[in-house]
Amino acid sequence: MKKIITLLILTIYNLYGQFNYPAEDFLGGGIGYSPMYINLNSIPGASSLDNFGLDTTKFDMPFVIHGGEGFAHITGRWRLGGYAGMGSSTISSVPVAMIYNDGVDGNNKLDSLEESTAYEYEGFYSMSIRAKFSFMLGAASVEYVMPILQDLELSTGALLGLGRINMGIEQKSGSSTWENVFSNAYGEMRGDTLYFGATQDEYNNLETFKPLEIPSFLRDVSASFFNFQPYLAIKWQFLERLGLRISLGFNKGTINAGNWKLNGRYIEDSPTTSVSGVSFRTMLYLGL
Repeated sequence: MKKIITLLILTIYNLYGQFNYPAEDFLGGGIGYSPMYINLNSIPGASSLDNFGLDTTKFDMPFVIHGGEGFAHITGRWRLGGYAGMGSSTISSVPVAMIYNDGVDGNNKLDSLEESTAYEYEGFYSMSIRAKFSFMLGAASVEYVMPILQDLELSTGALLGLGRINMGIEQKSGSSTWENVFSNAYGEMRGDTLYFGATQDEYNNLETFKPLEIPSFLRDVSASFFNFQPYLAIKWQFLERLGLRISLGFNKGTINAGNWKLNGRYIEDSPTTSVSGVSFRTMLYLGL
C-alpha cells in the first residue's frame, strides 16, 4: 500500500511539474515562414466586376497571404511579435464579341433596335479583360501564453496593424467616380457575350474595325485600412531549435466610404467595404 501511495505522489508531482514549468523557460523567441489563409466573406469590389463579364468565383478562396512572422517573450507569460505578408489572385476573360450598328444614337449601349443588327466578330484581334486582387498586411502581435506540457503551449492574442488591398483592372480610363471606375470601356456585357458598338462604316466593312484601338491601361483601385485579427494559437517545440505553430482567428477590417483611391486619387463616392473572414495561419519557426 505504501508503494502505491508513493507512486501516486511521484506521478502527481511529475504532472504538476509538466504543467507548471518555471517562468524562465519562456525566455526566447523565433522566426519563420508563415502563410495565412483567409476565407473572406467577399472580395472587396468583386460585385462591381460583373460589368466586365468576369467570374469572380474564380478568385482564390481561401485567399492566401505569403509572409513571415517572428515572436519574442518580454516578461512572464507575455509575448510580442510581428507579421508581414502579401498575396494576390488573378482572373481573366476573353469574351465572345458581337458587333452591332450603333449609328442610331452612338452611345455604345445596346438598344432593342440595334440588337437585331448584331453579328459575331471573327477578326484577328481579341478583347481581353483581366482583374487582379492583392492583399498586403503588416501587423504587430501581442499574446498571453498558457503552458500545457513542457514543449506544448496554448496562447491567445491579436494581430493589430495596417492592411492594403488593390484591384487592378485593364480597361479604358474614366472619371474618378465609383460607377465609372467599373464601367466597361469595350461595350456592354449580356451574359457571356460582349456587344461592341461600331460606326456605320465599321459595321459595313470589318477591315476598318479594330477593337484594340480603344486606349486602355491598368486601373489601380486601392485602399488602406486598420486591420484587427484576434486569434488562438498552439505552439509545439518538436526539436531543440525547431517548432510548429498554428493559429486560428477572425480577420476584421473596414474601408470607410470615400477612402478608395483610383491611381492615387480618392474616389469620393466609393462605398464602405468590409475585409472580414475566418483566418488560419501556420508557422514553421527556428528558435525557442
